[in-house]
Amino acid sequence: SIHSPIPVFIDTTWKPGNPNKSDMKRLLPLSLILFLPFLTNCGNNDRYNNYYEVSVAQTTHFAASGLDLQAVGDLVKKAKDGPDFERLLNDSKTAINNLDLDEDGDVDYIKVTEYGEGDTRGFSLTVDLSEEEEQEIATIEIEKTGTETATVQTHGNQHIYGHNHYHRSSFGLTDALLLGWMFSGNRQPYHSGWGYGNYPGSYNRYPPRSFDNYQRDMRSRTSNSTFKPATSSTISSKTSSPNAGKTAKSIRAPLKNPTTAQKSFQTRNPSKQVSSGGFGRPGSSSSKPSFTSSKSSSSKSPSSYKPPSSSRSSSSPSFRKSSFGGGSSFRGGGK
Repeated sequence: SIHSPIPVFIDTTWKPGNPNKSDMKRLLPLSLILFLPFLTNCGNNDRYNNYYEVSVAQTTHFAASGLDLQAVGDLVKKAKDGPDFERLLNDSKTAINNLDLDEDGDVDYIKVTEYGEGDTRGFSLTVDLSEEEEQEIATIEIEKTGTETATVQTHGNQHIYGHNHYHRSSFGLTDALLLGWMFSGNRQPYHSGWGYGNYPGSYNRYPPRSFDNYQRDMRSRTSNSTFKPATSSTISSKTSSPNAGKTAKSIRAPLKNPTTAQKSFQTRNPSKQVSSGGFGRPGSSSSKPSFTSSKSSSSKSPSSYKPPSSSRSSSSPSFRKSSFGGGSSFRGGGK
């Protein structure tokens, strides 16, 4: 099975006659070393017609990564009232909202609904996926803890953010105009008049930014934030959001704790992340080149390249047998 020419070794110092022992000792090791690749290749050169797969883990960017609730909490200090808070949430210039739940290439409009009474008030943040489907994204709960102080807490919806996703801070009532407005009397609670296909004239729809750019911007914005992560609520009142329990089935972006209906929809309508390269990255691919371990009988090259597969990677890393000496190659999927 060896088709390569056999090398000939010539010692220019050798003279006719019987070789001495020193000549033999010098030539024999060198010959063995040079012949070794040809000997080990015999009977196994078909492995050089194989090509091998080396899969790289792909990161999943969940829908929750499109709305930083720490940054949302900081907006409380900037807004003057409910309508202004909704405007700031959907402002393309601040771009704190980077949600694209249905992955249609446009950031979703977030509606604000005020609720509560007495010393406990709140805002419910929702998105309309259609005229019939509304998804609650998060709530902002505010409780007066004294005549001049209040606790402000953001709480991510469990289907989008997972369980027990909180951020909390303490404010002076004079630190934010919004707090003074919320606890003032003689007014009706604010309920957004906007929604699916019906937006204010000042609103401009915009495409989501890349995951990396958005996260970098949010880290910069919240570097001095007083809102800190928490795993439980400290709001004593049991006042609940009027939109609690509202879920939309038609969400393509990955969810951390989807409902049965959402899982079923996503099975039939998978996220575009595999082809788009991640949350908020339409039109580009982040998949790395891969190679397959299936044998190619017709290939004559040491390895054959295979383009990246368009099939969706698994949600957790896995290992499989490799032809490289019986080792393991890494195959995985996302966060």
